[in-house]
Amino acid sequence: MNAAQTSPAAPSTAHSAKWWARQMLNKVPEITVYFWVIKVLCTTVGETFADNLNENLGLGLSNTSYIMGALLIAVLVFQFRARKYVPGIYWLAVVLISVVGTLVSDNLVENYGVALETTTIAFGAILICVFAGWYAVERTLSVHTIFTTRREGFYWLAILFTFALGTSAGDFLSEQLELGYLAALGIFAGAIVIVAVLHFGLKLNAILSFWLAYILTRPLGASIGDYLASPTGEGGLGLGTNLTSVIFLSTILVLVVFLAISKRDVIRSGPIAAARDLGGDGSPAILVVLNKVEPTAALLDAVKRRTAVGAARFFILVPNPDHLGFDRNSPDTTDGEALLGRALTQLQAPAKSAVSGRVANSPNAYDDIVEELEGRRYAEIILETPPAHISHWLHFDLPRRIAELGYPTEAIAAAA
Repeated sequence: MNAAQTSPAAPSTAHSAKWWARQMLNKVPEITVYFWVIKVLCTTVGETFADNLNENLGLGLSNTSYIMGALLIAVLVFQFRARKYVPGIYWLAVVLISVVGTLVSDNLVENYGVALETTTIAFGAILICVFAGWYAVERTLSVHTIFTTRREGFYWLAILFTFALGTSAGDFLSEQLELGYLAALGIFAGAIVIVAVLHFGLKLNAILSFWLAYILTRPLGASIGDYLASPTGEGGLGLGTNLTSVIFLSTILVLVVFLAISKRDVIRSGPIAAARDLGGDGSPAILVVLNKVEPTAALLDAVKRRTAVGAARFFILVPNPDHLGFDRNSPDTTDGEALLGRALTQLQAPAKSAVSGRVANSPNAYDDIVEELEGRRYAEIILETPPAHISHWLHFDLPRRIAELGYPTEAIAAAA
């Protein structure tokens, strides 16, 4: 082969590499309705729980900040050490980082006299810098690609400043501009509706839509918390921070337990057949992974060259068009199956034999590739790599990560 290759590793080495890689996948939950409900509940708790500790228990802002900061660090240690998404650890970290983000903003405003408009602008600028640094290093901001410690570090840093920004922005509208908690709630809820319409109706980029919604849910949750807990004389419902915190923490606990049992928010690929030879005739199986569903001329030439070496059976893995548009899992593969059919027809001639394949189940190509390697016995991989700015399914560092699994891999550069 004339492209990037590796020699087959010993079985134990390849297996351990795959096992380590699989354990590092999907450190965050799938973006479902459960995710957004718990996220808003966490942001509400961040607002009311911080106020409860600070005011009702008399700890003061500084002591509350020290205690919650220490708890957050401890939980993040467990989160970073985990090799997969664990609902209890993940959502506890979100609750605590929500509280800490609130305290960061409150400390600057109350202890140091920084104006709310200043903290809002400052946290917004810091968040932009975090995203810029993340993208500069990793070339993606997708939450479906949190599979390394570095990416997870950027992820939690971004979340911290979304909470701090949301606290300052929410307080700026409701308190400094004196719009009131209910009006602020309506403004942020309306902004989230606009983002949803832009995403689902006008196809706004999925990653941009996610982070805009994530930022906006923080002041939305804070406004809900303030509205419920504040005295009626201040425009609230007068439930108090104690009752509001208990109600929302209890709801979060119930939902997290439900998700831990049902695993409805776990990002994963679909079921695959038990390990077997692809063709059953003793010929080696070749896994072909496409960037675009329509095979390129370079890919067809690579298949021809491999066929010239000796008989082989080819299996094609193609992206689901729904993943490319929305960066999420989807059970609807109707369009993908039609595109797969055309790809199979185009590869039959250079392969000189019947070609089989499937549509991807996961928005992360690495997930599907590893599932295939664990479920069938492949001898080699032909990987069509995209220009870094084109494909959201095949990420720019995929050839290196696949090569580390110990399979001979040929990377074919696809034209833009």
